[in-house]
Amino acid sequence: MKKIIFTALAALFFISCTSKTEKLQSKKEKLNHQNASTFYQNYVYSKVKTNQTELENYIKNLPLEKKIAQLFIENLEGNVTFRSYETFGDMTGNGDKTPMVAGGYLFFSYNLSDTVEETQNYIASIRSYTNTHGQIQPFLAIDQEGGWVNRLKKLTGKLPSQENVGQMANISDVYELYSLQAKKMADIGFDMNLAPVIEVCTDDNREFLDGRSFGDAQKVRDYGIACVNAYENNGIATVIKHFPGNTNTDPHTGLPEIKLPLEELNELLLPFKNICDHAPAGVLMSHARTSALDGKTPACLSKVWVSEILRNEYGYQGIIFSDDIFMGALADNGFPPEKAAVLAIEAGVDCIMTSEKRFAKQARLLYKKASEDSAFASRIDEAVKRILEYKIKAGLFKLEQ
Repeated sequence: MKKIIFTALAALFFISCTSKTEKLQSKKEKLNHQNASTFYQNYVYSKVKTNQTELENYIKNLPLEKKIAQLFIENLEGNVTFRSYETFGDMTGNGDKTPMVAGGYLFFSYNLSDTVEETQNYIASIRSYTNTHGQIQPFLAIDQEGGWVNRLKKLTGKLPSQENVGQMANISDVYELYSLQAKKMADIGFDMNLAPVIEVCTDDNREFLDGRSFGDAQKVRDYGIACVNAYENNGIATVIKHFPGNTNTDPHTGLPEIKLPLEELNELLLPFKNICDHAPAGVLMSHARTSALDGKTPACLSKVWVSEILRNEYGYQGIIFSDDIFMGALADNGFPPEKAAVLAIEAGVDCIMTSEKRFAKQARLLYKKASEDSAFASRIDEAVKRILEYKIKAGLFKLEQ
């Protein structure tokens, strides 16, 4: 039945959706969203706060190399049986042969099998391997935006692009569509979606976004909130992206330069600020440089953008992710992956994304710096704390383990 409803909704978006895009969510849906937000803020955070000393003691006693492993989300090899290809000794140089499991893993299309059952079995092998080797369970993420970024198409069906959703759907349909998608993702075994895109579509980024935006600022805000609520209320963490935006330069191959005046840029960033109030699990930084602020530094490496604005001004308390540190935007402009990893953590990033299938080389630099710099070591502890707080909420980690 759910499959039929989901297909019908998808067809609705592409064929005959209502034009009443201003329609509000039902009172019941609003109440559910408010209750979820209240639960997250008052129960989850208060629970963590109640166990603050216990959690901080756990982190204090956790070996440095295990802390640093939590700071990475990396790509996977294969799609049948999981194994780690690196050891903690590869990071520390001390000969430790214990397999190293990353804080999270990012699935690409080639990590997915042809059937739900086969993919579930692969994910089960990740869980089993991690338990067998006594490591902290990773979160399992995928980019499932919709449209042409629809990696689960074979397993969960067609998901409309954000542009099509923004043009054709009312808010209640948006919530229903993404709720059904979340349930399908959770059933497969995923914990996290690196979506939605919360960038307002403009002439400066339209070509790059290519259908990945809900539209203007009001739609991005309203539809983004409905999307985040739908996923989060149904067990899938959201990671909104890419803060503070992009241009038509693809960061995989070039460095985006946002040249807007600060006042105009801040107007475009209001949806990010508004949606941060709804407690998405993560925010993913872009590699763009902004002439208005810290003009020489890509945003994901900028303390101004990461800590001063997102963390302090916006009051965001969740996990802050870098975008892939192997993209050309960084690597070809004076920020090779090892340097970028250190700068990202210093800026306030909690989790470093790498599309490579190894991260020991970058982790080694963090390990060395933390061993010599107590302030940097404290910054790592802060990041690990946020990641473990999320994992406690997601049921991936318990303090008693």
